[in-house]
Amino acid sequence: MTDEREVRILSHVPVPLLARIGERFPKATVVAVPDRGDLPDDVRGDVLLTMAWGSPNLARVLERGVRWVHAYGTGVNAFPFHELRGIPLTCSRGASAIPISEWVMAMLLAAEKRLPESWIHEPPEHWNIFDLGGLYGRTLGLLGLGGIAQATAHRALAFGMTVIAHRRTAQPSPIAGIELVEFDALLARSDHLVIAAPATRETHHAIGRDALARTKPGVHLVNIARGGLVDHDALRVALDDGRVKLASLDTVDPEPLPAGHWLFTHPRVRLSPHCSWSAPSALDRLLDAFLDNLTRWLSGEPLEGTVDVELGY
Repeated sequence: MTDEREVRILSHVPVPLLARIGERFPKATVVAVPDRGDLPDDVRGDVLLTMAWGSPNLARVLERGVRWVHAYGTGVNAFPFHELRGIPLTCSRGASAIPISEWVMAMLLAAEKRLPESWIHEPPEHWNIFDLGGLYGRTLGLLGLGGIAQATAHRALAFGMTVIAHRRTAQPSPIAGIELVEFDALLARSDHLVIAAPATRETHHAIGRDALARTKPGVHLVNIARGGLVDHDALRVALDDGRVKLASLDTVDPEPLPAGHWLFTHPRVRLSPHCSWSAPSALDRLLDAFLDNLTRWLSGEPLEGTVDVELGY
C-alpha cells in the first residue's frame, strides 16, 4: 500500500536502497546528502535517515529543518547524541533479531555437537561412538532481554532448554517460560551465556574478571552485542584456565581487530567478523523499520525504536 503524503527526506544511506522509499511514498522527496562537508544552500528536509554512527557533518544537516532522525541500524552506541539537541532519534531496533538469533543457535549447536571437530576425513578408531552434548535440558542465560534475546529465547525453548535472563528493568518477562534472575544467578547457572545487552557506560566490561570468576565452570560465552561488554584480557585468562570452555564472538573490541591479535588463533575462540545479522533481505528489514516509522510520524503517532539518549540505547 502506498502513502501519498508529501515529505522531504535527507539521507546518508546508500543510494540503491532509496528507491524503496519512493515505491511506498511516491510523493516523498528524497535527497542523498554527503556525510561530510557543507550542503548546498537550498537543501532542506523534514526527516534525516542516517547511519547508526551518524556523520561528521551531522550538526550541519540537522540545521536544515530536520525534525526527526532515524538511524539505519540497530546499535547506536557510536552515535553522537550531543548533536541532536532535542531532535528525536529512532533506530531499526529488532530488525536483525531473526538472523542473529539463528546465528546464536548455530553456535550453541556447534558447541554441543562439537562441530566441526566431529567431522572425519579418514577412518576413525571407532564408528558410532563420539562424546556429544545436546541443548535439551541445558540452561541458556541471556544478559539483556531485548528483541534479539527474545528471538533467541523462543528458539531455545523449542529445543527444550531452560531459559533464564537478567535485564536492567524490573519489567516482567514478555515471554512465558523465561525466568528472570539476578546477575549472580545468571552467571552461576548458565551453561551457555549469551550477551545481548546494549553497550552503555553501565555495561562496559560487564563481563570482566569478577563476573567470569562467578560463572559456571565450563560455560560457553556468546557475544552478539558489542565487544566492549567483555573485558578481553580477563576472558583470555578464563579461557586459558578452562573456566570458560568456549567463546563464540561475533563482536569484539576493537573492530576490526589488528593483525596478530590473540583472538584470531586461540583454540577456545570461535570468531566471526560481526556478520551474525547477515541474511537474505537483512538490509531491507532495516529500511522497513524506517518506512513503518515514517507512516507513524506523518500520522502523528508514537514512533517505535525510540532511543533514550541519556541511557544510550
